[in-house]
Formats: sequence, structure tokens, C-alpha cells
Amino acid sequence: MRRAEKASKISAILDELYPTVPIPLDHADPFTLLVAVVLSAQTTDKKVNEVTPALFRAGGDPARMAALGADRIHPYIRELGLAPQKAKALAGLSALLIERHGGEVPQSFEALEALPGVGHKTASVVMAQAFGVPAFPVDTHIHRLAARWGLSDGKSVEKTERDLKKLFPEARWNDLHLQIIYFGREHCPARGHDLTACPICGWAASKKRIAEETKRR
Repeated sequence: MRRAEKASKISAILDELYPTVPIPLDHADPFTLLVAVVLSAQTTDKKVNEVTPALFRAGGDPARMAALGADRIHPYIRELGLAPQKAKALAGLSALLIERHGGEVPQSFEALEALPGVGHKTASVVMAQAFGVPAFPVDTHIHRLAARWGLSDGKSVEKTERDLKKLFPEARWNDLHLQIIYFGREHCPARGHDLTACPICGWAASKKRIAEETKRR
């Protein structure tokens, strides 16, 4: 099956499984979404959602977050991975939002990626989920599933993003990003997965890939 046909079939299956795709990180506006996405690096969304209510009560906008500073942000997020670095990033990006953008989250990939702690994936999530700009943020779930399904060669996250953007219509990128994440969490784990019984892997994965992953189970 050609990649384009495979992508179309995968898209149809994901639409059936996830006709609506809620954003998994709790937030109230672009700033709190940006903060939550920065915090989600190497941490589960569930854990981020547990710590952000108290953090947002204390620093729910750039001015208040910057006023807290890294030392006072850290206790709110100490349970998360990389907490010291994330506390510094939140204090720094909040100060820059005030200094450069009038306290507003910029609607630009370039401006977002210039903020501390904000890489391309984080900027893509904010642009897609806060502002509705077509983007295809590639996290670990999407990267491994694209390779497992033969939609990309898995050589790099950047390559996976480029391949997926070519295969799927731009209007579908924002939903598909979330649909694939949900599918990876609920149906397609990284380890101990029976590819032959999976509603997508069972036909999308190559025989070689199935054989390789069966050996590792």
C-alpha cells in the first residue's frame, strides 16, 4: 500500500475512534497553555495537570509569574522532571513576554521559539491549540507510531514532521496530532504491544516491523 493510501485510511480510523479531541493539558488561555506545555517535557500530562492549578493561582499571567521568580516557582513544580530548569524557563519567558510582547503570548513560531524553554515542538503546540494555526507537533508517541506505520523512517523528529505534513492535508494537522497521541496512549504502547491485534498496526506495519517487535516482546 502506498504511503498516501495508508495515511488516508489511518486518518479515517482515527476520526472514528476520536471524533472529538480535547486538549489534554488543562489551561485557561494561551499563557497558561504555554506554561503547561513547557512543564510537560519529560513528564506526563496527568502530572502537569496535578501541579498547575496551584501554580496558576499564584502566577496565572506573565506579570505575576515573573514576579514569583524561579525560586518561588520551583516549589509548585518540584514533583516534575527537570523542575529547576523549568522554573527558570517560566520566570524568564514571563519576563520576556512583558518586555517584548506587552504581556501577550505572540502568535509567531519565531517569537515563541525565542523564549526560554520553548523549542519547536512547544511552539507548534501553542500555535495549533491556542491560535488554531496548522502545525504538526511531533512528540514521542507520534514519532514512534509514524515509524511503526511506515509513514516515516524515524531518523529524526524533524524528518517525521516533514513526512507527516506531506502525507496529510494541512486542515487535518491539528486534530491528527492529538488523535495520534491518544491512540498511542490507549491502543499502541511502545513495549509489549501485539501489533497484529492493533486496529492500525495490524495492517499498516510491515511484516519485518511486526517480526522485529514480536521478538522484543
